[in-house]
Amino acid sequence: MTIKQKAIAAGMPVALAVASIVVAGPKPKRHTFDAAATYKSKCAGCHGTKAEKKFDTSKSDDDLVQIILKGKKAEKPPNMPEYETKHITADQARQLLAHMRTLGQ
Repeated sequence: MTIKQKAIAAGMPVALAVASIVVAGPKPKRHTFDAAATYKSKCAGCHGTKAEKKFDTSKSDDDLVQIILKGKKAEKPPNMPEYETKHITADQARQLLAHMRTLGQ
């Protein structure tokens, strides 16, 4: 093996390491879900600032989570949108529901 070949072989791991860092880039920040901010921006318009409108507290939490995720047709518009299609998870729906319950207290 020539000196040139040895230099290329020695530099290859370093080049690969640098390339993998450049390709991978920085790790994206994890988005933390803010139930209060989400409620204020997405829900308060229909449900009120204290969750006093169109919120059937007699339903089970599981039923209400499903309504948040799947939506619901109201007797008259506006209908409850399907937030699952807007990337709200079941866990986030539970957080929203818990927040709504605290507003009515």
